[in-house]
Amino acid sequence: MLKIGGNITKLNSIVSHSKQGSVFISLFQSKNYSSSSEEFDLTVIGSGPGGYVAAIKAAQLGLKTACVEKNDTLGGTCLNVGCIPSKALLHNSHLFHQASHGDLKKRGVEFDNVRLNLETLMKQKENAVKGLTDGVAFLFKSNKVSRYNGFGSITSANEVTVTKKDNTKEVIKTKNILIATGSEVTPFPGIEIDEETVVSSTGALSLKQVPESMVLIGGGVIGLELGSVWSRLGSKVTCVEFLPSIGGQGIDGEVAKQFQRILTKQGIKFKLETKVVGAEKSGNKIKVNIESVKNPSSKETIDCDTLLVCIGRRPFTQNLGLENVGVKMDQRGRIATNNKFQTNIPNIYAIGDCIQGPMLAHKAEDEGIVCVESIVSGGTPHIDYNCVPSVIYTHPEVAWIGKSEEQLKQEGVKYRIGKFPMAANSRAKTIGETDGFVKVLSDAVTDRILGVHLINSVAGELVNEAALAMEYGASCEDLARVCHAHPTWSESLKEAHLAAYFGKPINSV
Repeated sequence: MLKIGGNITKLNSIVSHSKQGSVFISLFQSKNYSSSSEEFDLTVIGSGPGGYVAAIKAAQLGLKTACVEKNDTLGGTCLNVGCIPSKALLHNSHLFHQASHGDLKKRGVEFDNVRLNLETLMKQKENAVKGLTDGVAFLFKSNKVSRYNGFGSITSANEVTVTKKDNTKEVIKTKNILIATGSEVTPFPGIEIDEETVVSSTGALSLKQVPESMVLIGGGVIGLELGSVWSRLGSKVTCVEFLPSIGGQGIDGEVAKQFQRILTKQGIKFKLETKVVGAEKSGNKIKVNIESVKNPSSKETIDCDTLLVCIGRRPFTQNLGLENVGVKMDQRGRIATNNKFQTNIPNIYAIGDCIQGPMLAHKAEDEGIVCVESIVSGGTPHIDYNCVPSVIYTHPEVAWIGKSEEQLKQEGVKYRIGKFPMAANSRAKTIGETDGFVKVLSDAVTDRILGVHLINSVAGELVNEAALAMEYGASCEDLARVCHAHPTWSESLKEAHLAAYFGKPINSV
């Protein structure tokens, strides 16, 4: 749960008094806020979901705020080359797949000569990105956040130097600094990315044509989403994954198996427990050399037109000037912070992908808000990371929150399981999208919800009801006794919780 210790009343009082001007300054002259000789109370480095949200919140709380962004547009990786463009491509490629593979025909919608206009599809993606990045710029202006274009580096505990494209520099004087620089693609040793035929997630969002064949290195969230896009558009996709299952960290094993079966049925091939040992271009093709993890002598070469490297992301912390002030890092190259998101330099904070925790946009947003509120109130922020949901936006979608069954077994927690198949959900039946299920894990003694795992068409929406319930410490019975509209997808969530606490759902056996 998001908390500010016991300081919400104090925070509201601060915001109220700040509107009167002098009261705010007198209250916080001693808490690292700018005097007349200093320009900004807070300077945020990075305008991704964590950075821009933190900057806006700080301005709303009365702080004179600056935000430094190295790219021409605001929004960071998420809005420009991540969450947003990928979701546009996922949605539109799904519509094309429905039209070209007979799904619409089964529904009575008949037509001939379905064609893909990749240029138009990409243009729609670009329009979505522009609309949202322009929206952030508008919000900055409306909330009086000062925007600086250039690469921000910390030159002292109270200075951020902005290096602009023409190599001119501008120094920002500031009382507090918030590092929200996010993450970057993790490179694969020995494979050079050219973003044309050997691509990262960034290049995979803007291919000029549909490759006849694609090899995907990595069966995690990003890889499976982008692999699904190009598979739907006509590419023969092979996913090579080092681990014995797909979906990445946190996914429930039972869900992962069902997910793989569904994606295989959609046309994606999987080579699990397989290691990529190298790749080289040979004419117009790329040869990808692989071997078995369990039996390295078992080797194979796969030819493809496009190689997509999606082995994860790493914190973006290079050239930020952290060494200038002695900001400490952890053993994994992340910025080390305390429970107030402070680094070892008290007025320098960090949030999002560059610190510990899941690399998720919504996690960064919440950290940005509670960090700034803590700077203002002096209270101790808290986020329950067990209540941060994860979503894979394929079709069907996969989502989860809390503990997986494997984690509970490892921790020795006694638990109960409630499951409900989408084939028994009336809304899923009427729409003809019955793949998947809802799985609920509860404490065997207290009935408290410990984890919720979903695979269905709207899992990314349903998981938020589970998040709300878990934030408030709800039991399975609590959720099962809430009246849900009929017919809706959410009834599957209710039924799974009913099965967890009572032992049986109503509409399934």
